[in-house]
Amino acid sequence: MRILICEDSVLLREGLVRLLEDAGHRVVAALPDIEGLDEAVADTDPELCILDVRLPPTFTDEGIRAALHLRDTNPALPLLVLSQYVEERYASDLIAAQGGPLGYLLKDRVADVAEFLGSVQRISEGATVLDPEVVAQLLTRRNRDDRMLRLTERERTVLALIAEGKSNQAIAALLFLSEASVEKHITAIFQKLGLEQGESGNRRVLAALAHIENTGGAMPTGQTGVGR
Repeated sequence: MRILICEDSVLLREGLVRLLEDAGHRVVAALPDIEGLDEAVADTDPELCILDVRLPPTFTDEGIRAALHLRDTNPALPLLVLSQYVEERYASDLIAAQGGPLGYLLKDRVADVAEFLGSVQRISEGATVLDPEVVAQLLTRRNRDDRMLRLTERERTVLALIAEGKSNQAIAALLFLSEASVEKHITAIFQKLGLEQGESGNRRVLAALAHIENTGGAMPTGQTGVGR
C-alpha cells in the first residue's frame, strides 16, 4: 500500500516509515508539516494518508484541518489521524464528513504494533477505526441530544457496542442474543435517531456519535473498527 505521512516529530515520523515499510508498505512521502501536502498527494497518489493533529507552525489544529481539507479535495482518500488529544469540534466534523475510510487513534494508546498495523489495513479496506477514548469524550455530551432519550436501555447497550466497533455477530455473542434480534435493535436505533436508509455515510458511525449533533456547531458525528 502507498502511504503518505505528515508528522512533525522526526523520531515518530521515521519510526512510522520503518514500521510500515517493514510490514511491506511503501511510504511515498514523509512530511514534517502541511506545506506541500496537496502537491505531495497529487504527485504520489497515496492509498492512505496518516496525519498528526497538531503540526507547525502553531501546533494546534493544522493537521486535523488538513485532514478535513483532504476530505473535501480527495473524498475517497482513506485518512488516519494520530493525536495525543481529542480535538472535539474538528473530530466530530471529520467523522461526520462524507467520504472515504477514516481512523482517529490516540498516540499514547497505540501500544501494540500488530494492532496498529491491523488498523492501518482495515482503514485501507474501508473500515472506520476510532479509539474508544475518542468516542467516550465525544459521547460525554450525549445528554444534549434529546433523541438519546428515545432509546431503551437495551438499545443504548447495543449502541455502545456499535461505538466500540463490534459487528452484529459479536454483539449477539456478548449479549446472548440472536443476530436477528441485534438487527432489530439496530434498526430501531436508526429509526429513533432519524437516520434513514438512504442517508449517505456510515450510519453506524453517525448513530454512535449523533449525540453531539447540536453542540458547538459540530455536525453529527472505539481502538475500534465499525463493523457491519
